Amino acid sequence: MELGSRHHRLKRAHHPDLAGRRPSRPGAGDVLASARRLIAGGTVIGLASLVIGCAQQPPAPATAGIVEARPVTAPAPDTEEVMGATGPEWVRPAGSPQTGKASYYGPQFTGRRMANGRRFNPHAAVVAHRTLPLGTTVLVRNLGNGRATTATVEDRGPFIHGRILDLSPRLAAHLGMVRQGVAPVEVMPVELAEAPEPAGAGGLTPSEGAAPR
Repeated sequence: MELGSRHHRLKRAHHPDLAGRRPSRPGAGDVLASARRLIAGGTVIGLASLVIGCAQQPPAPATAGIVEARPVTAPAPDTEEVMGATGPEWVRPAGSPQTGKASYYGPQFTGRRMANGRRFNPHAAVVAHRTLPLGTTVLVRNLGNGRATTATVEDRGPFIHGRILDLSPRLAAHLGMVRQGVAPVEVMPVELAEAPEPAGAGGLTPSEGAAPR
C-alpha cells in the first residue's frame, strides 16, 4: 500500500498536466504588444485633446466685404457747390457779379464759328459775353428759380440792349428758361475748386424754340 502511494506520487511529479505549474515570465512578444497598446491609447487621447481644444477656440472674425472708410475732405474756404449741367461742382468766386437778362442760341447758329474759332455745338456748356476774356469760367444763376450752372465764355454777344449773356440750348434747358426764352440771371467769374464728378449718361434735350439774339 505504501509502495503504491509512492509510485502514485512520483507519477504525478513527472506528469506535465498533474505537476504544479511554475509562474512563467512574460516573453518579448507580450512586452511589444503591451507597448503598442499604450502608444495607441496615448495617440487617441492626444487627438481627442486636440479636437476639444480646437472646438473651444472662438471663430476668427470675418473680414471679407469690409471696406475701409475714406476720410471726408472738407470743401475749400469760400466755395459753393452748384449742380452744373455736367454734374456737381465746387466753385470759388473770382470776380464781381453782373446781373441782367440772358437769352440762348437759336438752331440757325449750330455749326457756325464762334469768336474763339471753334464751331458752335448746342450741346456744349458755352456762353457768349461781350467783355469777359475768352476761356473764362462763369457761374450763371437763374434769378427766377435759383438754378445755377457753370459755363465757359467762348463767343461774343449778345448784341441786344439789356442782355448780358447768350447760352447754349443745353444750358438754357438746365436753367429752366427755354419756354420764356429770356430770364434774369447773375453772371460771376469763378474758379473750379475741384474737378467735377463723372456725370451720368442722361443728357439734356435742346429746345426747338429759341429766343432771338
